[in-house]
Amino acid sequence: MNQNQINEEKKELEKITQTIEDKAKWYVIHIQTGYEQKVKQALEQRIKSLGVEDKIFNIVIPTREIVVVKKGKKTKSKEKVFPGYILVKMILDDNSWLVVRTTEGVTGFVGAGLKPTPISEKEVQAIMKFVEQEQPKFKAKFSVGEAVKIVSGPFADFLGTIEAIDEERGKVRVLVSIFDRETPVELDFLQVQKI
Repeated sequence: MNQNQINEEKKELEKITQTIEDKAKWYVIHIQTGYEQKVKQALEQRIKSLGVEDKIFNIVIPTREIVVVKKGKKTKSKEKVFPGYILVKMILDDNSWLVVRTTEGVTGFVGAGLKPTPISEKEVQAIMKFVEQEQPKFKAKFSVGEAVKIVSGPFADFLGTIEAIDEERGKVRVLVSIFDRETPVELDFLQVQKI
């Protein structure tokens, strides 16, 4: 067999593999919250050891990058978009269903009735697009109506109440009592702390 024949066979095999994977659909599995990574690793090991690589192709824990304010500092962190859920791209048959279903930590497939229901390609694309958004989200550790102390800026040491939270921009609107009147002041998450 010469190199050209080997290359042709490789291309043919890749086409077959791609065609098989094209028949696969995305399913959502429900798992114990907080065990997403462990379940993913256990499932990946089971797929290899039970030889179902031709049925289960991809396992995704949808996460996104956010900015968290901790101890007055902004730090980047990963946040699970759907805690307690994992996406699995697979060709569903009795064998592949059993491999996923009997993996430790999996509580079941999401779907109507007894049979798992695949999610649409549109839903998958929306989830992936949401996960890949560049804009890091700020995670507010505050809630509306909460009393806070302003720690920096022209209103440092004033006390106030949170009127609104803008997680997209990392800002809060605080009602500060100035001259016996409630005045709204927009501040950065870093400029306020819980009392």
